[in-house]
Amino acid sequence: MSILAPASHADIAELRQLYYAVYGPHYPAPLGTDPVEMARLIDDPHSLWLVARCPDTGALCASAAIHGEPGSRIGRLEGLAVHPEHRSGGLAATLTEALCARMLDGGRLDSVYATVRTVSAGPQRVVARNGFRPLGLLPNAVDLSSRESLALYARHSTGVLDRRVPVPAVPAPLLPLLRTVEDSLGVTYDGTTGTDPLPAAGPEKAEPLEMIEAPSFVRRRFRDRFPDGGGWFYPLHTPNVLLTPEDGRFEVYAYLNRTGRYCSLLTAHPDPAAAAAHLEPVTRALTRAGAGYVEALVPLARHGALSAFLAQGFVASALYPAMRADDDGFHDYVVLSRSTEQIDFRGVVVEPPLQPYLDCYLSAWASTYLPTFEVAS
Repeated sequence: MSILAPASHADIAELRQLYYAVYGPHYPAPLGTDPVEMARLIDDPHSLWLVARCPDTGALCASAAIHGEPGSRIGRLEGLAVHPEHRSGGLAATLTEALCARMLDGGRLDSVYATVRTVSAGPQRVVARNGFRPLGLLPNAVDLSSRESLALYARHSTGVLDRRVPVPAVPAPLLPLLRTVEDSLGVTYDGTTGTDPLPAAGPEKAEPLEMIEAPSFVRRRFRDRFPDGGGWFYPLHTPNVLLTPEDGRFEVYAYLNRTGRYCSLLTAHPDPAAAAAHLEPVTRALTRAGAGYVEALVPLARHGALSAFLAQGFVASALYPAMRADDDGFHDYVVLSRSTEQIDFRGVVVEPPLQPYLDCYLSAWASTYLPTFEVAS
C-alpha cells in the first residue's frame, strides 16, 4: 500500500515530473508546472495537498489537492494525477477519499467540486466512487493537446443541500437543467416557475474596450473595488484581466488562462448589471486574446443577469446547488458558457449519471443556435 503524506517543498521537482508524465507539456494549471505557485499552495492553511509514494522505492507515484481560500467554505479537488506505471491500483480513489475526509467530512468545508476529463470513463468513476455527483458539462472548456470538454462534479457535507434558499422564478430556458438536477441529486425545485427572459438591453453605443493584462495591478484594483468579498462570486479564481471602455464607467474582471485558452468572467464594477449590455464586445475581446471558451457563474436568483447571458448566446451547461452560504442559507449558481470553436462530442466518454446533462446541453444549444423553421400548409 502506498504511503500518503502532505506535499512539501522538497517534493516540487518530483511533482513537476509526475504531471509531465501524466499530462505531457500541455497541462494548463500552475499546480503542476509553476514552482512558485506550487510552493504557495503547499503552504496555504486553507488547502491540503497529499502525495503518495511507492513503499518499495519511495518514488512519488500520485498526487491530489483540495484548494480552499479565506472566507469561503467551498474547495476544489484538483491536480489528481497517478503515474502511468501505478494505475489500476486505486490510488486516485484513496487520495480523493483521504482529502475529503480531512477537509469536507472534518467540517472545514461545505462542499468540494471537481472538473474531470471526459476522454475516458476513469476520472468520472473515481470521483463518483468517492461521493461526488454530476452537476453538468463544461463543453470545450480547456485546450490540452486539443479542445476537451470537462464534467463538473461536487460533494456536499451532510445537511447542506437541505438548507438551500428557494428561488421563485427563473428564465424558462433553464427549466430543463433544473429538472435534470432534481433527478440527479434528489433536490427539488417544485416552487420554481419558468418565466420569459427579461428583454436584453441594447448597448448605448458601439465602442471598443481596453483590455488590461497586468495581473498584480488587476488584483489590487479588484480588492479595492470588492474589499468584503461581495459582488459576483466565483470561488478560487483571481482576476488577471480587466476590460473597460474609454470613459471607465464600468469594469469587467476576468481570469484568462492563455495556456488552456479559456476565460472565466468574475464580476463587474459598479455592478454586474452595468456591463450586461456589453457582453458581446467583452466576449469578442476575450476571443481575440485567445480564449476559445468563456464562462460565467451566476446566482440562480439573478433573473436579469441570467437573461443577459442567454441573450448573448451563452448556454446553461451546469448548476451548482447550495454553492454559497450567507445568513439565510445556501444559494444555487448556474454555469453559463459560450465557445467560439466547434464543439465535437464524438470523442467524449460519458458515464450514465452524466448522460442526462449532455442531453440537456445538446437540446439547449440547439434551441439557441439552430434556426426554427416554420412549415407552411
